[in-house]
Amino acid sequence: MTDAFRSVIEELTEQHNKQLAAIRETYDRLHDLESTVKSSDGMISIVVGANGQVRSIDFNPRVYQKLSPSELSDAITTLIAQATGDVAERTKELIGPLIPDDLPLEEVFGTDVSLDAFLPQPVEAVE
Repeated sequence: MTDAFRSVIEELTEQHNKQLAAIRETYDRLHDLESTVKSSDGMISIVVGANGQVRSIDFNPRVYQKLSPSELSDAITTLIAQATGDVAERTKELIGPLIPDDLPLEEVFGTDVSLDAFLPQPVEAVE
């Protein structure tokens, strides 16, 4: 193998591994995403994590005196939608630079998708 060819291969390997590391770092940050929202009166607090899963719902004990069951249900639903929307927007911001424009986010970051299914393994340096 010529020195020029070896140099090109080493440079491409380094670029590949840097891009792979950046993608893995972004993917890890996605799993840490969460949004906490509170009702305007502070009676309800909801935390939603990555992929929209509800992590916690907390109530001020007085909420039961202030809201009827249907009002409480509506408030919870509204807050979950707000927090889920926030997480979705932040997900797009994180992965937008890494995803081709014509590839829908759902195909890459759905609920049962693994990052390893989309990425090759790191390349070993040529000796």
